[in-house]
Amino acid sequence: MRAVVQKVSRGSVQVEGACAGQIEQGLLVFLGVTHEDTQQDARYLAEKIANLRIFEDEAEKLNLSVQDIGGAVLSVSQFTLYGDCRKGRRPSFTEAARPEQANELYEQFNQFLQQQGVTVETGRFQTHMLVELVNDGPVTILLDSKKNF
Repeated sequence: MRAVVQKVSRGSVQVEGACAGQIEQGLLVFLGVTHEDTQQDARYLAEKIANLRIFEDEAEKLNLSVQDIGGAVLSVSQFTLYGDCRKGRRPSFTEAARPEQANELYEQFNQFLQQQGVTVETGRFQTHMLVELVNDGPVTILLDSKKNF
């Protein structure tokens, strides 16, 4: 499971002209799922993201988590994180999980975040989404559950 985590001062997702999810200060998480991912990967990334210390404290050091600041997470499923561009000019998405598996793990990831005490807003799985964000910092972190050792 892969995640692109961006610290944002605000973020929103629109689907068919309507707001599907919106946050103020917090994290925008783009989440990709591959065939080999399990509930353990979803739990690992949710716990890592909920406790990731990338917000400034009083001394302006990145020392606080999204929970510490009372922020929220805007979670957006994004199979293109498993796009392979090594051959040719069109990405191959064969490493991305099938929609049924991906949606189940995406939902579990969001539930695990909520269990950590984080407010979670979402996009809408398998739809065309318009994502707007203001990256604060900018701070962007790449996480991969298979690289947790």
